[in-house]
This record gives sequence, C-alpha cells and structure tokens, in this order.
Amino acid sequence: MNKPQKKDQTKKQEFKLSTSQKILILFAFLLLSFWSLQIVIILLIGLLPSITVMLTDSKNTNKLMIIGFFNLAGTFICVANIYSQFITNHSINIMDNVFNIIIMLGSAALGMILYFELPNLFVMISRSSARHRLKNIDSKLEKISAEWGAEIYEHTSKKL
Repeated sequence: MNKPQKKDQTKKQEFKLSTSQKILILFAFLLLSFWSLQIVIILLIGLLPSITVMLTDSKNTNKLMIIGFFNLAGTFICVANIYSQFITNHSINIMDNVFNIIIMLGSAALGMILYFELPNLFVMISRSSARHRLKNIDSKLEKISAEWGAEIYEHTSKKL
C-alpha cells in the first residue's frame, strides 16, 4: 500500500517582487511625487524608522509590521493636515514644527516598545496566574489534610 507523502510544512516561501512589480511600484511612486510632492516629502521623512527596520531586519516581518503600522498612523496625521490645507510650501511648514516630527517618529518608538515589551507582559501575567493557582491548590490541600488527617497528605506526597 502506498503511503501518502508528507509535505514539508517547515519551509516558507519567501515573498519576492518580480521585476515588473518593482517597476510598477517605482512608476506609481514617481506619479505620486509629481502629483503631490508634499505628501512624498512627509512620507519619506515620517517613515524613516520603518524604512530603517525594513533595510536592517527585513526577515522579521512581525517587527516590521508593528513598527510600520504605528509609524504610518503617526505619519497619517500630518498627511491629513496637508489634505485639509493644500498650500505649496505646507510640507515644509509641517517639518518645521518639532511636535509633528515627535508625533511621527514617536509613534514608531511606541511600536518598538510594544514589540519588545508585550511578550514580557504576557510572561509576567502568566507567572502571576500560575502563582495564584498554586496558592489555591495549596489551600485546598491544607483543607483536605485537616479533614482527612495529615497521614493521607504525607502518604500521597511520597508517591508523587
């Protein structure tokens, strides 16, 4: 009887853009820069942390997505400001304001903090939950040993 062949599920196919897709993205970026150079300037400066993560640690997609989405959310505030007041030198006025830069880059820093500290928070919560469960088990064992006698508790603990 033939055995079904197992598929190797450990290998992941890497996502790579073809040459035509890269050219299409470049063309769309150039079209956007001609249409609205202000937005491109804000996006290039505001998304520098995400671009840095993409260049330095491109294999860690979770890190890239968390930092990128937080960074995009902070940059979107300034892009929305450009859409509400479309003036030719408005992007330079936005970049002159330090608080806008703090919002854009600080949101990426918030994403980085979340990426590094969220697993530690889950570990801390699970440890405290385990301690609480152990205390409950110990108190129940003490009640049982008070009801049935200490000999039974000692006899069962020796078997374990």
